[in-house]
Amino acid sequence: MGSADGRRDADRTAGGGLLPAHPAKPRRRPHGRLGQGLTAAVASTTAQLADRCLLPGFVGTRAPDWVRRRAAAGLGGVVLYGRNVESPEQLRRLTDDLHSERPELLVSIDEEGGDVTRLEVRTGSSYPGNLALGQAGDLELTRAVAFAMGSELAATGIDLDLAPDADVNSNPANPVIGVRSFGAQPALVAAHTAAFVEGLQGAGVAACAKHFPGHGDTSTDSHLELPVAAEDPRLGALEPFRAAIAAGVRSIMSAHLLVPVLDSVPATLSHRILTQLLRDELGFGGLVITDGLEMRAISDGVGIAEGAVGALVAGCDALCIGGGLAEESIVDELRDAILEAVRSGRLSEERLAEAAGRVDSLAAWRAERQPAPAAQRGVGLEAARRAVQVEGPVRAGADALVVQLRPGASMAVGAVAWGIAPPALSFDGPPVDVDGVLRRAEGRGLVLVVRDLHRHAWQADAVEALLARRPDAVLVEMGLPARRPARAGSYVSTFGAGRVNGQAAAERVLS
Repeated sequence: MGSADGRRDADRTAGGGLLPAHPAKPRRRPHGRLGQGLTAAVASTTAQLADRCLLPGFVGTRAPDWVRRRAAAGLGGVVLYGRNVESPEQLRRLTDDLHSERPELLVSIDEEGGDVTRLEVRTGSSYPGNLALGQAGDLELTRAVAFAMGSELAATGIDLDLAPDADVNSNPANPVIGVRSFGAQPALVAAHTAAFVEGLQGAGVAACAKHFPGHGDTSTDSHLELPVAAEDPRLGALEPFRAAIAAGVRSIMSAHLLVPVLDSVPATLSHRILTQLLRDELGFGGLVITDGLEMRAISDGVGIAEGAVGALVAGCDALCIGGGLAEESIVDELRDAILEAVRSGRLSEERLAEAAGRVDSLAAWRAERQPAPAAQRGVGLEAARRAVQVEGPVRAGADALVVQLRPGASMAVGAVAWGIAPPALSFDGPPVDVDGVLRRAEGRGLVLVVRDLHRHAWQADAVEALLARRPDAVLVEMGLPARRPARAGSYVSTFGAGRVNGQAAAERVLS
């Protein structure tokens, strides 16, 4: 078990084997209004504590002046997205610039691998996502993939990765988790979550298990509305978080969802869930980070400013913002709301200082880590190959017509390239020109590439119509393989839509 603060020896990696040994050595890295009723000195200190709890985002591949200024003044950290990344070299320049303002600044990124990638948003990920790793069923492989990913993140100056997703995807209709989860069985998800944490942190980058207390048993997306989890998370959803804590995970992200069996307010705002359950019952003493406060589950409910204060009162330490809001004004708004909450007595300065201290503790942990030696990126393709599942004859030939049916991606995934090859034909929605597809495919193989067929009726209708007339067509499912059409005699499941997942499928189908 990890210690009470969620920490264990970062130099030790469980399992051995694929992870090279590496010693941890010290790393050397290259304004607001006063709250009414506070003295200048106290208000200044309180404002500094409030700033330390904020993790905003920004637009562009260079840090705006306001970010640099606030970083130098004590901002806790920043969150990077695909909009901030062009290449590893550019990303390293960006993180160096940020750390030059204040070495302790936490630079975080939302890099899960597979469908959710920021490092390779333009090309698709070199690593499979969680469901493919769960399907491969090799904990040492999961650990090695996370280590390789972590070594790349460390080389680009990233301190904290908002991964892994520790949700148990018990609801196949879940629109936002799906292949981001290691699977539907708590024990499997727990084992792979722990392995991922060990691999990532073994490379010197802090991990973040999300979304506590479990977002897998929902049918709505918290980016768009407030989901409700009907099941008691103590029946299984908590198991991966227990495993992550035992593995020494440095941070945990709260979920913007309602768990009626535990509380009547969203988990991010729940003292019962974040303090009594996570802190007191599970014994986690590390950093608790909110999911993006601009997500509509919070912003359309209590609002962003109230969400920030409520999260701190409930037990969160770091407030993540900036996925959809990336201006300095939102930082001012949240800091002012925190200062007012302290002035009114709703938020104690002790609780605020505790939260800021946990941000500083994670920054100190990261500063002591030395980036790991470069790992073999090829482990990602190896894992994707081992995950592919094939049923029936699937070799369609190098000249096969590839048709891709492309549903809209969730906000968590974004617009990332996917597929098994550049498609000859693609459809983003109905109508699908079935006759036109069949004419183009006459005399050669036909490959139909889909993503989450079970959730998109227009995809299912088109596939049924095409298979009725071309029963030899190969169907490649790059999402959750929850629905295999009866006519699909040639069926490939990749368990994710990362670039390497597509490459692994292409090797089986287009040869």
